[in-house]
Amino acid sequence: MPLAQFNIAEAIAPMDSPIMADFVNNTDRINALAESYPGFVWRLKTDESNHAYTIKAFENESIIINMSVWQDRQSLFDFVYRSKHVEIFKRKKEWFSNMPKMHMVLWYVEEGHIPTIDEAKERLEHLWEHGESEYAFTFKSDY
Repeated sequence: MPLAQFNIAEAIAPMDSPIMADFVNNTDRINALAESYPGFVWRLKTDESNHAYTIKAFENESIIINMSVWQDRQSLFDFVYRSKHVEIFKRKKEWFSNMPKMHMVLWYVEEGHIPTIDEAKERLEHLWEHGESEYAFTFKSDY
């Protein structure tokens, strides 16, 4: 069953600042890697750009979002932790604040379903309030 993922991060500086330059400069490369990776189905991006970090989904405008759908859990796990994505992932403290709550949520979707930002935010909030369940979980669980 397809798996959706949503994650947030709080940038320590505006995206056009020199502090964020390496993150911004690697975005297209990592997005292309994701789209060519086995198991990739879809990712959130705007009509104007090839990324989602300009989408303001929270009152705090420093929070950027990322959302995608994968054929299964293993495909997403392999991309996140076993591809060249991990090079950028390991550097996240250079660009993003430590989040006080869980910053990522996973959930299963029906074949062909494209999740909305509101749906994703609701899943993340559910995880914050109720912990892991079949409805909203992380890689730490067996759901």
